[in-house]
Amino acid sequence: MMIAASVCLIAGCLLTLVAAIGVARFPDMLARMHAATKPQVLGLMLLMAGLAFGLGSSQLTWKLVLVVVFQLLTAPVAAHMVGRAGYRTGKVRSDLLVRDELTEDLERARSREES
Repeated sequence: MMIAASVCLIAGCLLTLVAAIGVARFPDMLARMHAATKPQVLGLMLLMAGLAFGLGSSQLTWKLVLVVVFQLLTAPVAAHMVGRAGYRTGKVRSDLLVRDELTEDLERARSREES
């Protein structure tokens, strides 16, 4: 069990480190937001699994599962809200977008309001 705990803890730390490096190095807000959510959540899951394996308490494991569940519920919502706020304030670099669906939706909504 200690080997599994060690592997999970090391892998979780590495993924969290990768997320931190991505936040510092990526060129635009959307890429940084992606780096802050995807590997960070998986890193947290691995860290909590490592703690659960290492400590071996079933009472503590349920608390760690709740931490992971709340992180899985809040990280996508927070990333979506940050992305929308960044888009509306002009922080998104449009030259890096492959397709800008939000602008298309906003233009369609404005044309419906005018007609």
